[in-house]
Amino acid sequence: MSSSAAVSSSLPSLPCPPERVDDFLSQPTPAVVDVLARRPGPVLVLGAGGKMGLHMCLMLRKALDRAGSKDPVTAVSRFSSLQDRSSFEQYGVATLPCDLTDAASLERLPEAPTVFFMAGVKFGTSSSPTLLKAINSDMPRSVAARFRRSRIVAYSTGCVYPFVPVTSGGATEDTPPAPVGDYAVSCLAREQAFAEAAQKFGTAVALIRLNYSVEFRYGVLVDIAQKVLSGQPVDVTMGHVNVIWQPDAIAHSILALELAGSPAVPVNVTGIETLAVRDLAQRFAKVFDRPVQIVGREEPTAWLNNAARTHQRFGAPSTSVDTMIRYIAAWLTNGGTTWGKPTGFEKRDGKF
Repeated sequence: MSSSAAVSSSLPSLPCPPERVDDFLSQPTPAVVDVLARRPGPVLVLGAGGKMGLHMCLMLRKALDRAGSKDPVTAVSRFSSLQDRSSFEQYGVATLPCDLTDAASLERLPEAPTVFFMAGVKFGTSSSPTLLKAINSDMPRSVAARFRRSRIVAYSTGCVYPFVPVTSGGATEDTPPAPVGDYAVSCLAREQAFAEAAQKFGTAVALIRLNYSVEFRYGVLVDIAQKVLSGQPVDVTMGHVNVIWQPDAIAHSILALELAGSPAVPVNVTGIETLAVRDLAQRFAKVFDRPVQIVGREEPTAWLNNAARTHQRFGAPSTSVDTMIRYIAAWLTNGGTTWGKPTGFEKRDGKF
């Protein structure tokens, strides 16, 4: 049976034609337009070929256009993973192929007053400590030195925090980092590379600690929905999560340009709620009109992120969890493909 068969006839519809999802996921808010109108270009997005890079570049381009700016937005990547160069160029985003680990290639990149850093590696690294060090620690240090005169928004992860009680509301920016597992340790090393540049050179840096970005084709909610739809058990051992719709996460990350400073400023980015995985699975089961099999028992702690400060400064994310569930259910039951990259949110050992 295909995943789109035998589901409820009352399923929600998609918010846009399937071929327009990238355009839908990259619409800037008025606040994003205002911030970019105050920030000098050009803009570089380093590591733009991953799951969020295309939508970051498109939102930046659209916002600059609406602000009346002709400053270029340039996507920098090896373009060997999810997105090819044409995905960017069709929207007026310039592209530069570059291996950021190569010193000569990095040096040849143009200067830019505004830089977004999105490069990193996660999956398949549990047996590759050398790769983790090269991509998540050594390369960011070189990038931070190369763009020491820029204002930098660098992506990190909420995994740099320790597990916290599920009743705590999540780790805040004041919570001391205590990463679990080699991947999270490498992410803290990435933060430290940019923090050292901020300290040494006075570079304005914002560190985006993100938990967890979701869109139609990727994210914790997609993982849960696919399991419910295919009749696979849902593991609730990591029983609670935070999620945020990807356009909201990108908008808050762009607005974090206003917070960047020296010393580097950590910025939590996620949704409002602490969500129970069991409840999310049951909500998808109701939408799909299918039973759900739950395995495991909820632990009293989880990787949770409190973004109250970000919400107070920039406003709460505009997309509710109910809306995300409807969007993802509609996408999957209409035959929409996914990136085929499960998040591994269930893991408590930090090995990816």
